[in-house]
Amino acid sequence: MTRFCLSMALSSKHYYLRFFGFFSISSSTIKRRNIVSGAIGNTLEWYDFAVYGTMAPIIGKLFFPDNDPFTSLLAAFAVFAIGYIARPLGGILLGHMADKIGRKPALIFSVAMMGIGTTAIGLLPTHSEIGTSAAILLVLLRILQGLSVGGEYPSSIVFLAEHSSDDRRAFNTSWPMFGSVLGFLLGSSLCSLFSNILGSAEFQEWGWRLPFLFGSVIAICAMLFRRHMTEPSYFSDAKPLTNLPFIVAFRDHWRAILQIICLSLVNAVGFYLLWVYAISYLTEQMHVSTTDALDINTLSLIIMLPIITFSAILSDRIGRKPLLYFVAIGSLIFAWPLWWMMHHQSFALILAGQVGFSVLFGVGYSGLSAVMVEILPTAVRCSASGIGYNLCLGIFGGTTPLVATYLVERTSDDFSPVYYLMVAAAVSLVVTFFIKETAGKPLPQ
Repeated sequence: MTRFCLSMALSSKHYYLRFFGFFSISSSTIKRRNIVSGAIGNTLEWYDFAVYGTMAPIIGKLFFPDNDPFTSLLAAFAVFAIGYIARPLGGILLGHMADKIGRKPALIFSVAMMGIGTTAIGLLPTHSEIGTSAAILLVLLRILQGLSVGGEYPSSIVFLAEHSSDDRRAFNTSWPMFGSVLGFLLGSSLCSLFSNILGSAEFQEWGWRLPFLFGSVIAICAMLFRRHMTEPSYFSDAKPLTNLPFIVAFRDHWRAILQIICLSLVNAVGFYLLWVYAISYLTEQMHVSTTDALDINTLSLIIMLPIITFSAILSDRIGRKPLLYFVAIGSLIFAWPLWWMMHHQSFALILAGQVGFSVLFGVGYSGLSAVMVEILPTAVRCSASGIGYNLCLGIFGGTTPLVATYLVERTSDDFSPVYYLMVAAAVSLVVTFFIKETAGKPLPQ
């Protein structure tokens, strides 16, 4: 009887480990688990920002009611920008935590804060229920989210880079961006799905809350995955700093921070112009239906996913700079004609224009992710990359929908946002010329 019980126990353990093999401790399993853990927080981050950007016209009317729809929309995008303005501070705080305490606790903390903020927005009373307090609470929640995501993307790519071999670093660090686009795709798709199921009236009245509430599911999954992360050996072997990491980053690595800001510029402006502002542009200016605008967004993001992975593999073979040149020069040459294609009533032409931008920025992000890690030493890697990336996103990326809306209103030129993108591309191009190729080289210590 004892032998039988022991045999059954061992057999059960065997099948248990096979069933839950993802959480076993083989090297390949650890690698897959770390990749998923690094990417899933970015999925939640961009899921929320996709939902908010998509819901901006509705949120503007519910939280900032005004007789002028433009004023309401401008207010909603201003709150969107506030979340991004808080990102540099979040990059400093969470970057400090990641460089001092460890990558794992910082990544767990960031995803927890993001999940709380996203769920709370889905439960928030509107202006008609509690007056101006609704707008104030919305602003505070966006600040909380901005702080949380400030350290999410930089810390996750650092985490994956430090677990990667030199010849596969671009591929491994591309997964947070893959997860980001997947989150953006999921947010856009769910908004489109709920809008189609409920109808326009019901969706604008209460259905807009459902995509925000669904974010809590992603947050819980992210927390479970990140509990099983392993700390990179690079971090444990690094010599601890006597000063605060962000002070050392500003003092000794300000050139690298400036390079990250400029290299990120074209991707930051381009992405938020095309996948946040473009929805309101198509619906408000071009009178395209909300359903068609969301469908175009969704299809273009689906196409971007394999481009990110293929470009990352290519970057490990030919280098980072060719990809950075591609997005900068491509944006200078093709931004105007691609936007012209989107300036039509034809679904096919609009989709073709947005797909063209998908190719540009899918390639651009694959080249950028590894570079941000490869130009910084271990002790300040999270802090410096977080400061540079989030300053760019806070000052230029998150404000792009607001700037684009303002430019079109002031100039009466629907193409003025494209000129803004072209200026950003020119800056990124100049900086790309001066940086050194980092592909295939060991990370600086």
